[in-house]
Amino acid sequence: MFNDPQWRPVPATAGTAAPSGRGALRPLRVGMIGIGTVGRGTWELLARNQADIAARAGRGIRVVAVAARDLERAARVLGDGAASVELTDDPMRVATHPDVDVLVEAAGGIDAARGWVAAAIAHGKPVVTANKALLAVHGNALFAQAEARGVPLAYEAAVAGGIPIVKALREGAAANRVEWLAGIVNGTSNYILSRMRAAGLAFGDALAEAQALGYAEADPTFDVDGIDAAHKTALLAANAFGTPVGFERAHVEGIRGLDALDVAAAAHWGYAVKLLGIARRQGDALELRVHPALVPATQLIAQVEGAMNAVLVHGDAQGTLLHYGAGAGAGPTASAVVADLVDVARQTVAQAGGPARCAVLPLGRPVDTLADKPVVAMDDVVTRHFLRVSLLHSTAGSPAGEGGEGTALAALADALARAGVTLERLEVWQPPCVAGEAAAPQLLALTRPARDGAVRAVATAAAEMAGCAAPASHLRVELLD
Repeated sequence: MFNDPQWRPVPATAGTAAPSGRGALRPLRVGMIGIGTVGRGTWELLARNQADIAARAGRGIRVVAVAARDLERAARVLGDGAASVELTDDPMRVATHPDVDVLVEAAGGIDAARGWVAAAIAHGKPVVTANKALLAVHGNALFAQAEARGVPLAYEAAVAGGIPIVKALREGAAANRVEWLAGIVNGTSNYILSRMRAAGLAFGDALAEAQALGYAEADPTFDVDGIDAAHKTALLAANAFGTPVGFERAHVEGIRGLDALDVAAAAHWGYAVKLLGIARRQGDALELRVHPALVPATQLIAQVEGAMNAVLVHGDAQGTLLHYGAGAGAGPTASAVVADLVDVARQTVAQAGGPARCAVLPLGRPVDTLADKPVVAMDDVVTRHFLRVSLLHSTAGSPAGEGGEGTALAALADALARAGVTLERLEVWQPPCVAGEAAAPQLLALTRPARDGAVRAVATAAAEMAGCAAPASHLRVELLD
């Protein structure tokens, strides 16, 4: 489409400065599907900073069409600008509109959004999206279509909001062999875990607080069950390792079942509990997993609080870098959307008189060079582990050898040893009141690196051990060094 006359310079009118010595280009015309949090933020940011954006892009960027379910509400959001925007309740009209140069998909969803994005690409239109669920499920097909059509498909806003982590991996780390990445990429879960640690709240109370403050949806399933984080981690892994997006093969656990005692016990031993998305090379295979984990409190990522996001990336040349910032919200997400629009505008300026070519492929390399590496089964992942077992009240404080704490310690140590797991630390801990209730003594264990499946089997069997009241709570430990 870049050979189309619409991209070519036109003579500058009197009083209009030509950017970068070229003839002035008319504004890049944007069609937007959705005018909710992301769409509204994008509209407002383009209006507020239009002069700087135009100077950086080499041409103006203007929204000319918007699709929304509620047209009256959309008109109110657009305010005085509504008169210059075509409003429709038909997203496909915007996706294929002849007067739209680039599509911004900000409506969310999966199947319907796939149709809109595919149609825009088929019509030669670049696409900018914040839709991580769409790309996690259908990204491979859409990336291949965009590459074949020669148009950009940009999605910086789909992962970690205002943190430019896709560019950091795809372009900033282009010379590196990335060995691993680990990130806090869901602000809702991080807010809940932060409140559980700082205020001793139970999970349900922390979730209710997050919902009251607007940090969690009425249905928080995607956030607290780790699905949202898995969408994002799969996209990051594809960029880091040059693989197809592998969301369906990721191991996913959330924080819904996390007990306040786990958070308190972790703090007792100098750790913070974080929901991590982890991708790591393992020989010719990859680890791809999302789950809560203990992180040493001295690690910078352990100190990421509230709804903030952070991603650690380790490359063989650059070492370990921490990328930190707001992972959601109208402003940070719109910042990423508009940054992608600026990139598209710059490409049109540079290619106004030349051949059509997408300057940066969606995953940083051609689709036919992606390596479909196997993903290590979670049972075979090797890491350190934390176990917490509630002791029966009748055994707490009773003498060793009479069904007391010593018997429980010996039983757990023996079970781990028989499973080939080496203990690093073992302690009986009397917690303070947690979530407003007195707790029974807890048996805490920290292992050296061991197979996940072996440790989980011991954790499940703990309920049958002498002096133990229930199966052990099990969390992985990630040193991230």
